[in-house]
Amino acid sequence: MGAILIFILVPAAYLVLLVLYLFIAPAIAALRGAALVSELVWRYCQLLNGVLRRRTPEFVTIAPYRPADELAHRNYFFGPAIRDLRQLLTQGRRLHIRTVTDAYRQVRARQFTAPSVHQSVSVPYGLTLCLGLAVGAAVAVPVLGLLLGLQALGVALLSAGARLTAFTLRVTDRAVMILRGLPRGMLCPSCFERVPYPAYDCPRTNCRRRHADIRPGTFGLFRRRCACDERIPTLLMLMSRDARLSGFCVHEHCGKSMNPDAGHMSELILPLIGGRAAGKTQLMAAMVKSLENTAADGGPAIRLADSETTAHQRVLNEVLEIQGHTRPTQKTLPRAHSFVLGNGRAERLVHVFDTAGERFVSREETDALRYAREARTFVFVLDPMAVDAFWTRLDPSGPSVDRTLASTVDPEDVFSRLVQTVRTMGTRLARARLAVTVSKRDLLTGHPALLPDRPNDSDSTREWLCERLGLRNLLKTMDLEFGEVRFFCTSAVADEEGRVDPSIATFVEWCLRG
Repeated sequence: MGAILIFILVPAAYLVLLVLYLFIAPAIAALRGAALVSELVWRYCQLLNGVLRRRTPEFVTIAPYRPADELAHRNYFFGPAIRDLRQLLTQGRRLHIRTVTDAYRQVRARQFTAPSVHQSVSVPYGLTLCLGLAVGAAVAVPVLGLLLGLQALGVALLSAGARLTAFTLRVTDRAVMILRGLPRGMLCPSCFERVPYPAYDCPRTNCRRRHADIRPGTFGLFRRRCACDERIPTLLMLMSRDARLSGFCVHEHCGKSMNPDAGHMSELILPLIGGRAAGKTQLMAAMVKSLENTAADGGPAIRLADSETTAHQRVLNEVLEIQGHTRPTQKTLPRAHSFVLGNGRAERLVHVFDTAGERFVSREETDALRYAREARTFVFVLDPMAVDAFWTRLDPSGPSVDRTLASTVDPEDVFSRLVQTVRTMGTRLARARLAVTVSKRDLLTGHPALLPDRPNDSDSTREWLCERLGLRNLLKTMDLEFGEVRFFCTSAVADEEGRVDPSIATFVEWCLRG
């Protein structure tokens, strides 16, 4: 009886139970597979958080995008997003293999190697779990692939959006520059070349990294993050007046600082042309002083654009107030004497160039004056004492005139060099204006015969230059070369109260018009 029970009934009962178990085994396998898929998805979410947010070393398999030669952090959608996607692909594959392997190892240990129940129970159950793990591992692949694909799609769309945004911002910035009259960029006041976009130093005092091109792109859309984590605006129009950065010329032979207002407003270039000691520097000082007088009387505001101009103008103002004479301009290439005129949208950055008269003697010297090709209004400073006819008409019985104050260069030679140089540079003078200012009027007040009948009238001054000084050929050449020529007779002096002679105001108004 015992043998029947052991060898017949017990196996039969086990087989019956095993058959019944086959009906519930698929459910157990499905549950185990679902649990594995859920575990993999949960761990993938943790991996996603680690790669995208925590960025701790265990989640980094690819070096970050910041080699030693990069001065700023890349925008996330210009490289780092693809890097994170590759990291997720690598880490996700490892995560899948590791999780499935650990699950199989756990089943083998608990159900086959060291089961807590009899093997007749643990083995079928273990096989069911292994089947569930196989199904779960297979199902998890497309699920994780779908999650990774959705992220890849999001990265692709956002990367395309970032590039489109950068392109739109650049086009907008370019349009603003064109509207400001700066289609080729802003003028460097030191090397006179056009700068499409200045370089900027990081505003953090202990950093001073220089960023060559801060426009929207690889290193930021609206803000660039320096390697020191300082934020820098990427567009000139994003820099408020109080937060404007000082730019630097990007040309290798220069690299000098530019005006903080460069690029934020239209520019006017005003070259002063004349021989040595013709009175260019004193005229420039009187021009700025006259504008300051006008601003004090309620006219357009004026502010000097940089520290060099401020220091230079301070010295020139002192010379004007004592009615002295300025020192000769150095032969080295000048830095522009720059100031901002007007308020709000009417602001203009004016560059006045005072070049040493010695540079208008030879062709080799004038070739360096590249700023002339950007000008549309020229100022020709004509010293009447540099013309021989002036001295022949001088009345010996009248007050003496100090001949040492006269220019030593013939105005016709200076003008000829100017025309040749500007033509070579490709500037069409027919579209430019010329202001001819007869300087040193204050030195001739004791000689009425040596002054135009109506010094404040252009036609009278023209006639005087033709008839009295014999410059008819020079004036005809001016009319042929320039689209508009206007004549002024000026006195670049100031009284005890710092008020500049009224002739300067009329001259300045015409030069800055349009």
